[in-house]
Amino acid sequence: MRHGIVRAASAMFLLGTLAGVSGLIGDYPIYGGQAVRYLAAAVILLVITRVLGLRFVRLTPRECLCLAGLTLLGLVIFNVCVIESTNASGPALVGTILGTVPLWLALAGGRPAPRVLIGACVVVAGATLATGLGSGNLPGLLWALGALVGEICFSLLAIPLLPKLGAIRVSAYSTALAVPMLALVGLAYEGPGMVRTPTVAEGLGLAYLAIVVTVGAFFLWYSALPRLGPGLAGLFAGLIPVGAIVTGAVLGIAMPTAYDLLGAGLVIAGITLGLTAGRSRARAQAAVSEA
Repeated sequence: MRHGIVRAASAMFLLGTLAGVSGLIGDYPIYGGQAVRYLAAAVILLVITRVLGLRFVRLTPRECLCLAGLTLLGLVIFNVCVIESTNASGPALVGTILGTVPLWLALAGGRPAPRVLIGACVVVAGATLATGLGSGNLPGLLWALGALVGEICFSLLAIPLLPKLGAIRVSAYSTALAVPMLALVGLAYEGPGMVRTPTVAEGLGLAYLAIVVTVGAFFLWYSALPRLGPGLAGLFAGLIPVGAIVTGAVLGIAMPTAYDLLGAGLVIAGITLGLTAGRSRARAQAAVSEA
């Protein structure tokens, strides 16, 4: 369980750094940049599968649907919705809506323990505070809700695939499938200019997003999910705004306010509370085994 906690926390924190690092590629075509990011990540992940000797696995029709849904909803539509919500009403609203992910994953995990549910609510409150109590307009809200559905599917649709494929192959297959989908979106929105030679800063930003935020965070999250289950793992989604706050401070983009720090404190408190339920359950199972 300890390894799952470390991996889930690291994955969500790294995903939170995306907001700050994205400023480095602010002038690069948005959807073209996403296609480049996933292409680079897919190449890296497929090379890793080859080096590790992980052979291609034939999927059942149901598993193919899960993988296609994970890619379309959890990667492509999620990114489109986040971008369009931010364009419509700024980043705070979509950040606040995505801050409710821990609660939805806790509920999706079946009947959550009371402390997991309470912890998820505390995490949601902290994430909402850390993202600035977002406000916006109806289009921004609708796009944000679409992003929320995508984020939930990113986890739930992977669960049936992980026992058979493992974290590396789920990450590799989904990122590879996302490339042509994002390329089509880029052509529709940005035309032939969707890809150009990046500047040095843009190249560094795209490399970070591909290697750290995609390859690293995806692998960590998908290796933690089976260990913790969606309920406990979902608590760590509250670390996304914490990662954004820390990155902003490190890069000198924005220093954290008192509300940011209070929100981060609530997130940590909620995660800690939720994890006590997992430890209690583990002790109970150990006692039963000994008996």
